[in-house]
Amino acid sequence: MNKCFFSTCLFFTLFLLIIATAKAQIITPDTIIRSNINSALPTERKTVWFDSLSYRFIGDGNFTWGNINRTLVVLRTELTVSGPVLTLSTNPRFTYGKQNFLLAERDTYVDLFLDVLKDHRLYGFSLATIETSNLRGIKLRKLAGAGIGLRLYQTPQHILTLTSALIHEATDFRERPTLTTQRNSTRLKGKHSFLQDKIRFTHITFVQPALTDFSNVRWNTIVSLELPLTRWVTIRSSYENNFESIVEAGRKRNDSRLTFGFAFGNRP
Repeated sequence: MNKCFFSTCLFFTLFLLIIATAKAQIITPDTIIRSNINSALPTERKTVWFDSLSYRFIGDGNFTWGNINRTLVVLRTELTVSGPVLTLSTNPRFTYGKQNFLLAERDTYVDLFLDVLKDHRLYGFSLATIETSNLRGIKLRKLAGAGIGLRLYQTPQHILTLTSALIHEATDFRERPTLTTQRNSTRLKGKHSFLQDKIRFTHITFVQPALTDFSNVRWNTIVSLELPLTRWVTIRSSYENNFESIVEAGRKRNDSRLTFGFAFGNRP
């Protein structure tokens, strides 16, 4: 089952890359046009894979002292490299938290998305993630898959997309046996701006039920409100909610956090 699934994902990814290679051929003039308008100019085919880079570095957190001493720091990066056909993006984050001087969170999450023809209303993509979580007792979680995306709505102020993918997931817990399963991953993502981009609202929600057992489900929601100070600097507040139906003994299934911070970069 796993070999068949990985073969399907690999075939889908290779198929997307073949399409990208065919469509990324852009013809550019090789010489200056001569006075004879009837003469044909020699041209050279050049492959343009990527032509733009956007990035943001985000630091969120909250701190309390007194009856409860609480420290929480969330560091995020948003990096996107785009071209005529391919778009590579990654959004790694690191979370560190202490409760009454005891380590509670030291969580790492790294993802990589490859989108093909993302400017089209219907596009293809593949994804891979790795994750560790002291909070949930996860030594290592690996995930890979492929799917399609649909641009539901787009204006200069609003973007709303829906994606669906088949993924393979393997989770190594600290105490319970390793869990290996296949899931459907459905994601709703939106970005909205108001008052001539003085207020920005973004949201992203994943719902990931197991294909063989719908009671085994995970979801994640991140909602952010941003107020740009300059072209490069933004103040922000973020709310995040996570749910996993299968957790280690003594762990709660649901976690929420509210943070405040700043973002710096050229990505709006």
